[in-house]
Amino acid sequence: MTNKIKTTAPVSSVGADGEQPQTKNHTEIIANETAKNNLQDTNCPEKSGQGGGLQTVSMTELYDTVYPPRTPVVDGFLYGGTYLFVGAPKVGKSFFMGQLAYHVAMGLPLWNYPVRKGTVLYLALEDDYARLQRRLSVMFGVECADNLFFATQAKTLNEGLDGELEGFIKEHKDARLIIIDTLQKVREVGGDRYSYSYSSDYEIVTKLKAFSDKYGVCLLVVHHTRKLESEDSFDMISGTNGLLGAADGAFIMHKKKRTDNTAVMDIVGRDQPDQELTIEFDREQCIWKFQKAETELWKQPPNPLLEAINEFLTEEMQEWEGTATEFLKQLSDLQLSANVFSRRLNVVNSQLLNDYGIFYDNKRGHERKIILKRLEPKV
Repeated sequence: MTNKIKTTAPVSSVGADGEQPQTKNHTEIIANETAKNNLQDTNCPEKSGQGGGLQTVSMTELYDTVYPPRTPVVDGFLYGGTYLFVGAPKVGKSFFMGQLAYHVAMGLPLWNYPVRKGTVLYLALEDDYARLQRRLSVMFGVECADNLFFATQAKTLNEGLDGELEGFIKEHKDARLIIIDTLQKVREVGGDRYSYSYSSDYEIVTKLKAFSDKYGVCLLVVHHTRKLESEDSFDMISGTNGLLGAADGAFIMHKKKRTDNTAVMDIVGRDQPDQELTIEFDREQCIWKFQKAETELWKQPPNPLLEAINEFLTEEMQEWEGTATEFLKQLSDLQLSANVFSRRLNVVNSQLLNDYGIFYDNKRGHERKIILKRLEPKV
């Protein structure tokens, strides 16, 4: 495994009709394992107090639980959860949404950020199908992605949007990204609920986040900036701080002048490093191209435990199942107790899958058995 200390941000961009950069993508996950990512039904043990009291989990139970791995949609850029994508009207948000949706559906790198292929649903609620057809054909020619779906109408949250999205995910088990363009189109309307208080803003994003967390997908919600300028670009999000407070992160796209071809994209989130990217709009092809990044991406250094597991699973032995004690007998150099070994694997199972392509689980039963399964070629 090569060292993963620091990498500079991507430096190129191509459309679908051009030559695509050849980067390694962890895109293909076998069907029954992706289903697990899309339905985050963990075996987390919870204790509730007498008479419906506070539910708690002890630190021991926390460490002994295997949670579904969190896999990026776009490595170093976009992860599972609910994110806001914010910009002024006509700044080019919808062009970028189409570009992102296509790259995820096709598994093509975005500006050399590795992309994990999956089904995409794009709710283009301010467009019609004819406009989408024209826009996408200019951007990508007529090469189609069969797993990229569009809708120009959807229910609001209080009318049953979550049910519509749930139906789509059940039909498409490998769904990875859902774009809602725009937030205003799915907000509750009518009565006192249609307000911009902190509580109502927080509540609407919390509902969306509960859905994305339940099904292990990314919800990317397009929203507008306010007219008031601010030194902090995230203060320009229309509405209250409740929107950003409930979200997993946000992207702010802004220009110095509306007629500029270049824009700055500020990125902040719980699962990815803060970034500031400068991008340029190619008016002929209608795609955004990367120019520069103000920050470097930091990646975790190699983990000796995961390196050992990667070496243990060979071309001849792609899977292994047994107790932690049995495994450690074969790798005595690790010098770990079985209990510590299992807990460390529980903590880093996402890194094991994302960086090495190895799926890990810990079966409960008379004897706890660990399962290791290589899903991708050895790195």
